[in-house]
Amino acid sequence: MSDDILIRLARLDACAVSDALDQVGATPSVTGLKALSVRRRISGRVTTVRLAAGKPPECAPSRHLCTTAIDTSDAGAVIVVEQKTGIECAGWGGILSNAAKGRAILGVIVEGFARDIDEAADIDFPVYARGGTARTARGRIHEAETGGTITVGEATVANGDYVVADSSGAAFVPADLILKVLAAAENIAVKEAAMTKAVMSGEPVSQVMGGNYEHLLEN
Repeated sequence: MSDDILIRLARLDACAVSDALDQVGATPSVTGLKALSVRRRISGRVTTVRLAAGKPPECAPSRHLCTTAIDTSDAGAVIVVEQKTGIECAGWGGILSNAAKGRAILGVIVEGFARDIDEAADIDFPVYARGGTARTARGRIHEAETGGTITVGEATVANGDYVVADSSGAAFVPADLILKVLAAAENIAVKEAAMTKAVMSGEPVSQVMGGNYEHLLEN
C-alpha cells in the first residue's frame, strides 16, 4: 500500500492537496517556503528534525545537525527541518545536500534558512526554505531531536507523515489521513482539469468558474 500511496501522491500538486486538507478539516498548505535550488515538485514520506538555540548539552552525543535524519531515512524520503529559534543561521547546508542526494532522498524543507544553495542547484537537489543565508549553524544552533513532532508554519508535522511541495507551498498530510486526503485531492484534480478543458474549448471563464469553482470542495 505504501508504494501505491507514494505514486498517487506524486501525481498531485500542493494546491490540490491543500484543498483536500481544507475539505477534511485539516491544516492546509504552508505558505512562503520557496524552492531555492531547483524548481521541481517533491513529495514523499517525512523524516523530521527539530533544531534548538545554542550549543548542545554536554551530555549529548557529538553529531552534526541533520546527519541522523540522512543516515536513517529511506530512499524517497523528504527531510523536514524546524529551525524556528529566531537565530539567523542555516538549518541545512551543502555537505548535507550531497549526502542526502547520495542516499536518494528527494529533497529537504527547512522552516527557516538554508545555505550553499548554488551547490544544491549544481547537484540538482531540491532545497525548500524561507530563504538563503551564508551564516553557519556552528555555535548558534544544535539538533534537539530527530524523528519527533515539529511545527512548520501552522502545521504540526510528525515523523512518517506525507508532504507535497512545489512553488505554491508545502502541504503536509498526517499519516492517518493520507487515504482520505488522496481520494479528495484526486477528485479535485479531475474537476479542475475538466474546468480548464471547458475554458480552453471556448466556454466563458466567468461561467465555468462561477458555476463550478465555489462548489469544488463539495462532495
